[in-house]
Order: sequence, then C-alpha cells, then structure tokens
Amino acid sequence: MLGDELNKNAFELADLDKERCALLVIDVLGDPTALPSPLREAMLPVVENAARLCDAARGAGVPVVFTNDAHIPGLDRELDLWGEHGLAGTPQAQPAPQLKCGEGDYVVDKRRYSGFFQTGLRLLLDELGVDTLLCIGMDTNICVRHTVADAYFNNFRIVVAGDATLTFLVGDQDEGLAYMETCYAAKVVPTREAVAFLEG
Repeated sequence: MLGDELNKNAFELADLDKERCALLVIDVLGDPTALPSPLREAMLPVVENAARLCDAARGAGVPVVFTNDAHIPGLDRELDLWGEHGLAGTPQAQPAPQLKCGEGDYVVDKRRYSGFFQTGLRLLLDELGVDTLLCIGMDTNICVRHTVADAYFNNFRIVVAGDATLTFLVGDQDEGLAYMETCYAAKVVPTREAVAFLEG
C-alpha cells in the first residue's frame, strides 16, 4: 500500500522506560461470564489477557488506569446510537471483576468514546509522569481507537496489546489494529510480549 514504507514503528518495547508507562484499560466492563454465548466465548480470552496485564503492571509498579463508560440516561448521545449500556452507577459500568480493580488503581469515568474527551485523564497522566500508554480494551474500533487517537494527538507513545482488545460492534479486528499502527504510530504486540516487558 502507498505509504507503507513510511509507517514504521519508531520504538521497541526494550526502548521504553517502565517508570514512564501506564496501563490504560478501556471499557473492560461488567462480568463476561454473565453474557450470552457466543459473546461470552469471544470476550473471556480478552478479559483473561487484560487480567494478566493488570497483574503484571501492578507487580511492576506501573499505574493501572481504567477508563469506564459512565453514561447518563436521557442525555448521552451514544445511547441514541447503541442503546442503554454502561450507565453510571450500574454493574455494567464497573471494571470486569477478573481485573481486580482496587486500591492503588485509578478510575476515570467517560461519557464519550475517548477516555480523554472532557475527562481528567490527561491531568492524571501528567501527574503520574507518564509518556507511554499500554492500551487494552473494547471495542477496538470505537472506544479503543478514539482513545488511542487522542493519546497520539497528545504526544504519548502508544503500545496496544492486540489480543487484549476485541471488536464486536464495528469493523474488523485486524484492520482496526493496523489502522492504529499506521495512523497513530501504535506498536501492536501480543499480551505475552507486553507481560514480559512489564515483568522484565
């Protein structure tokens, strides 16, 4: 494709300083074991990978930041498109229990796709001294993509653990990851490589 020779990743995981990294968990919400099949079967491996990354990040002293839908019924435009989901104060707006969100983690509520849009995420990352984000979550082509776009626009380096993301609403998983790689200089890696980096 035209431009492929220009769109090369500018860094390797070994180049990164863990002291400047955060794990950004985007909309891994609700308990996947309570979902109907086949969505449950699609989500469970992704949530398991997300849990491995959360555990590894905490073990390495890397901040774990959850960006969670917290929609207001009757107000949020997303609800007109997708129906009721991630309503503030409901279990469906809480991190999946497998991720063990707790004391020491950070939670940023959002009302639009991007975790940066009119939230305190940028301020939090600045206060944590973060310049690199390891991003995971759902949906690859909606909330992950828009959050990664804003991370790029805000000059963060971006790593995406591809098998800790999932698309089930819009588009194709591989194309979604390739788009972030090409347009936002994201480095897409498997969970095992991201875990090895965090534990190394």
